[in-house]
Amino acid sequence: MNIAVSSSTAGVSMRSPVRWRVVWENELRLADHIELSDFFRKTYGPTGEFNAKPFGDYRSWAGARPELRVIGYDARGVAAHIGALRRFIKIGDVDLLVAELGLYGVRPDLEGLGITHSMRVMYPVLQKLAVPFGFGTVRHALKEHLTRLLARRGLATIISGVRVRSTLPDVYLKLSPTRVEDVLVLVLPIGRPISEWPAGTVIDRNGPEL
Repeated sequence: MNIAVSSSTAGVSMRSPVRWRVVWENELRLADHIELSDFFRKTYGPTGEFNAKPFGDYRSWAGARPELRVIGYDARGVAAHIGALRRFIKIGDVDLLVAELGLYGVRPDLEGLGITHSMRVMYPVLQKLAVPFGFGTVRHALKEHLTRLLARRGLATIISGVRVRSTLPDVYLKLSPTRVEDVLVLVLPIGRPISEWPAGTVIDRNGPEL
């Protein structure tokens, strides 16, 4: 899951109300992509110049393109974002339909807004899509952060000891077209209980990360 989390809480106590918009990708206008591209560059930039690079040229996605988005707005513009894409992943011999979650970000001055708000808005959307599970991957460094905000609140389960194989979004002559990462897997039970999540230590996305 492409995710940017800032440690800044400046201005949180004075923030304006956030309104949430659920939008399908085909409904986005050019002005929306331009605004989101600027949001992602400013949000991902502090985590490393390379992380902000995919959002150049008014591009509002990094790898795979979302199917739908939950976008939070306040008086200053885009405040938070999370995207979703329905796809089949492969765990062992099991093909599993999931809604992959990614492109999560909160504007640095609004870190207190929290990922839980975005997830709570996204959850009923995923229920309407009738997917068994929400799925995402995160860095090990974020385990305590996400455990506190999601796992302890019963919104998701964090699974470790899993490698995820993905394709690169572009072709590079000196790089393999696929990569394997040791990451944490975030699972949201939507239509089925977490007990029905297939066992396995390797997950194939068969596509680029969202």
